[in-house]
Amino acid sequence: MSFLVIPTTFTRSLLALLLAGFVANSTAVAQETAGEETVRRNAALSSLPKDAARRLFGGMTSAAPGQPRIVGEYWKGCYTGGVRLPASAEHWQVMRLSRNRNWGHPRLVSFLERFARTAAGETGWPGILVGDLSQPRGGPMLTGHSSHQLGIEADIWLRPMPRQPFSPAQIEEVRSTDLVRSDRKDVDPKIYTRQHLAILRAAAREPEVARVFVNAAIKKALCRDAGDDRSWLRKIRPAAGHNYHFHIRLACPAGQAGCRDQAPPDEGDGCGKDLDYWFSAAVLEAKPGPAAKPLSVAEMPKECRDLMIAPAAGRSAS
Repeated sequence: MSFLVIPTTFTRSLLALLLAGFVANSTAVAQETAGEETVRRNAALSSLPKDAARRLFGGMTSAAPGQPRIVGEYWKGCYTGGVRLPASAEHWQVMRLSRNRNWGHPRLVSFLERFARTAAGETGWPGILVGDLSQPRGGPMLTGHSSHQLGIEADIWLRPMPRQPFSPAQIEEVRSTDLVRSDRKDVDPKIYTRQHLAILRAAAREPEVARVFVNAAIKKALCRDAGDDRSWLRKIRPAAGHNYHFHIRLACPAGQAGCRDQAPPDEGDGCGKDLDYWFSAAVLEAKPGPAAKPLSVAEMPKECRDLMIAPAAGRSAS
């Protein structure tokens, strides 16, 4: 799983139970090397029901033909007309290329190409390291995230791109930087920098961005360090895990009637009592909960079910 965002209307006891399951999986999955990912993938293939949407969408290796079109919600949907973010350029490098998750709606790819330049200028970093975007046709991932299904979300590592690009082997093995203190109550001051604030602020200020998900401890540091201009903090949302990377979620592009946006974030900077809850015993001491039941093919939108009936060239041998 990728994250859990806490709506204020949920009960505290239910949240603690759900949060535990997300925390148990999110950090490890985001950091897994190619070998670790292979083990997890094989385990999923051996245990998932034959009708699991994760199994079928996870086996697609090419984009669905046609004009770019998004159908569904961030956690249950798909898209056509996907394109690949190039593996590297002047200001970015894609990590874990073996996952084949550097696909997205053209709007996302265009955004990342621009944002990489912006981030380099704001931070002084050579560029950004890009984690998972989406699968070629979106849908539930075989391993990891519960969202990333519409081709308009991306993970950015909290580690700068090096001046000497990573080798193919390093792309699959190097890990990101953990900004959070071991007790999970704040950032580690030896690791968290003003550059981290700068890149997160730059992401939140982008008009196309609906939300930016970070660990609650990172949100806490941003609240402390933001200064007088706090309007951008509204888009920064606490989420389980996300201590090694942050998650950018774009709003549905104009003209995509089938794409269902999330409700806007609550008013305010999100630095009050709602954030305090993330540091309560109910959250910090929560035990892992049961895994969520995987979505079946029948539960996906009809347009997405059609994308799973693909020619052999668009499907892996798994």
